[in-house]
Amino acid sequence: MEGQGHIESQDLEADERFKVFQSLDCPNLGREKEKWYTAVPPSCQCYSKLSPADYFGKTMVEKLNDSITIGIINVAVGGCDIRLFDKDIYAEYDSTYKESWFLDKVAAYEGNPYQYLVNLAQLSQQDGVIKGILLHQGETNTGQTAWPSYVQKIYNDLLTDLSLDAMEVPILAGELVSADGNCCGSMNEIINKLPDLIPTAHIISSDGCGAADNAHFNSEGYRIIGKRYAEKMLTLLDQSIISSINKSIFEGYSLLNIYPNPLAGDSINVTFSIPSNTHVTLRLLGPSGAEISELAGRLFTSGEHTISHNVSDLPPGIYFYKFKADDFVSSKSIVIR
Repeated sequence: MEGQGHIESQDLEADERFKVFQSLDCPNLGREKEKWYTAVPPSCQCYSKLSPADYFGKTMVEKLNDSITIGIINVAVGGCDIRLFDKDIYAEYDSTYKESWFLDKVAAYEGNPYQYLVNLAQLSQQDGVIKGILLHQGETNTGQTAWPSYVQKIYNDLLTDLSLDAMEVPILAGELVSADGNCCGSMNEIINKLPDLIPTAHIISSDGCGAADNAHFNSEGYRIIGKRYAEKMLTLLDQSIISSINKSIFEGYSLLNIYPNPLAGDSINVTFSIPSNTHVTLRLLGPSGAEISELAGRLFTSGEHTISHNVSDLPPGIYFYKFKADDFVSSKSIVIR
């Protein structure tokens, strides 16, 4: 679930109801491990890329009641054998590749990604309820018919170690790249056998997801498959928490993408539109969600408005502009490097 999609400006749009429980200390992102942040990619490692988890969360908050917050924990090692997450034999698979790009990732999780994930998950349970497990892996295990049994053991271990009920915590596993010229699409037949061993497993199709190379989706492919994870998860949740909110009541309200993003220079422009004369508040929030400053807090006339903001004194990190007009609330992120 690490992901290899290029992060583009559209991916930096943020919703405060979608959170990530940070897995690593990432000074470049202004994040500390074991803390909740508004989710903006990268959601896995400090310099990782777009992941299916990103659009899983974005889609979930779009479809769910406004009172519900979605949180993810993304612990992943690109290129790993799935058995790196087997708590009993992980040490046999911690150096599948000898290059630093692989070894450094394993070391960042203290040499034991499974236990690292469990520790984070246990901390997160103090704030919320685990409702599902997302899995996207298989390239390194291509052709290994025992892969479903490897996943079954890891899933069962997670359920036990986190005191979870399989009927309440399904596992969603995504297919690999199936576009022409793929390296590992044959693995999808094996992945699709997972529900034969795990009744609470569900398979997410990769059909129609574009590829950047023979093993990885392109950015749009990651967006599509991430949305499909969410669409499946929504069918599994208690329908009482799913809302069919009529968003037409907010027609005419918008907070446009921040420009430039990432920052180039000292100032940025924040543009918004309102359909009628409305009291508007616009605030800058830090990486942890704490307010840094208020840019606007007054009555604006109908139409489009742009506010310039000098951010030259801010340290590197991901920041958020929170816009409120009447009952409409929206947030956008800005990356300062």
